[in-house]
Amino acid sequence: MVHKGRPAITQGREKREIRVYDFLDLLLIDYETADHSVAADMEACRQVERLLKVSICKNLFLCNRQKTAFYLLMLPGEKPFKTKELSSQIGSSRLSFAEGRDMEKYLDTSPGAASIFGLMNDKYSDVKLLVDEDLLKEAFLGCHPCVNTSTVKIRSTDIFGKFLSAVNHNYTTVRLVGAD
Repeated sequence: MVHKGRPAITQGREKREIRVYDFLDLLLIDYETADHSVAADMEACRQVERLLKVSICKNLFLCNRQKTAFYLLMLPGEKPFKTKELSSQIGSSRLSFAEGRDMEKYLDTSPGAASIFGLMNDKYSDVKLLVDEDLLKEAFLGCHPCVNTSTVKIRSTDIFGKFLSAVNHNYTTVRLVGAD
């Protein structure tokens, strides 16, 4: 079921999810939500995409080898990701997936639920946001509200404008083709 704004029943939901809705409401951002079973992979997200009529973006939480630089990469769900391709664009070699405990520390979320909304918990801007250029062409985005049992449909202009401004984050545009 699709809800205009936050779900009608918020009892029993994780606090991190409710904080996302509270923040979007505070910013006067229009959005829709849909609850679903755990969306642990992009195939499960396809069903949610059909329900919300939106493309769900893939969000990858990455770090350098020394774990001194952390990145949240947003890209279209169907686009393959090659670390080598990204490393050269951002000047960081040896990128890998960050550990779950780092995701919890910086974004207050867990593996499988990473999204741009986690940046509201990154008070010191430790995480750099990287956005694939193709994602910027989308009118709407589908993102998890820090849990992977709900999805938010939101205007891209609200995400990359109002929301990022309110959480004091910028983004770097990257071009990923997924080629070897």
